[in-house]
Amino acid sequence: MQMTMIQALRSAMDVMLERDSNVVVYGQDVGYFGGVFRCTDGLQKKYGSSRVFDAPISEGGIVGTAIGMAAYGLRPVVEVQFADYFYPACDQIVSEAARLRYRSAGDFTAPLTIRMPCGGGIYGGQTHSQSPEALFTHVSGLRTVMPSNPYDAKGLLISCIENNDPVIFLEPKRLYNGPFDGHHDKPATPWKEHPLAEVPEGHYTVPLDSATVFREGADLTILTYGTMVFVSQAAVNETGIDAEIIDLRSIWPLDLNTIVASVKKTGRCVVVHEATRTSGFGAELVALVQEHCFYHLEAPIERVTGWDTPYPHAQEWAYFPGPTRVGAALQRTMEA
Repeated sequence: MQMTMIQALRSAMDVMLERDSNVVVYGQDVGYFGGVFRCTDGLQKKYGSSRVFDAPISEGGIVGTAIGMAAYGLRPVVEVQFADYFYPACDQIVSEAARLRYRSAGDFTAPLTIRMPCGGGIYGGQTHSQSPEALFTHVSGLRTVMPSNPYDAKGLLISCIENNDPVIFLEPKRLYNGPFDGHHDKPATPWKEHPLAEVPEGHYTVPLDSATVFREGADLTILTYGTMVFVSQAAVNETGIDAEIIDLRSIWPLDLNTIVASVKKTGRCVVVHEATRTSGFGAELVALVQEHCFYHLEAPIERVTGWDTPYPHAQEWAYFPGPTRVGAALQRTMEA
């Protein structure tokens, strides 16, 4: 059936709450209110306040209790209301959840999923628009996932909940209700009738560590994820360049084989992400392409990213890597 990303995420949690009595869902306002973005709407009424419940405004407490639950057999799915708010829980995530399997020599695991709405495009300013994925990919023991569409969102979230490792599940909030191509001055496009909004009602999974070829092409490869998948698609359509778009989906661990195969085929590469440029995950992608595809490259690798500033409120679209900036990078790469 047709679903928005919000509905797909809710369906994933619904499926897992029904299938596994060890699954619990909690966080700020996720119970009675149904979440600030309504992703958990109706779940407390269906499964009760012992399975879906509200937590105090304490990200450290939310994640800390989830680690304890996970170590003793539960599978908590917790929400940090905005990715910008994970910092108070950083010690719990990095020092406890990510290290538990290693420090216990496999006696304990932390099968917990931390959901975080991320990214800009909603006029949220500096404290509601960050894309901190690179901070998590640096931490051994964590998985980091970011879907770009309803079908992947549900399948990946189910895979994360069933996985025995802690997973950071980042949700581009600008994609909650429709694919966004970066043209903020045009009417919003809903997920209705989009092929990737056709989502099975029951249980299915999308494999972790797997990228997907979002668009096949021959001229160059675009490596991207989240909202930038659709921005890149818009740039391709507007420039007429036959680019292959790789949607990473699982940011770490990474599907390196799909990346390498595409770049070796096209000989050119552009990396696109919304997060700040310096030490962003794009730098890792550039390094990996350089390492594995050097003799196949016909032009320097380009990066299109956010700027090295806090996410501005008044100048949102000057920061946001829109299709004009992406298209210019595609043109430069083809002319090099």
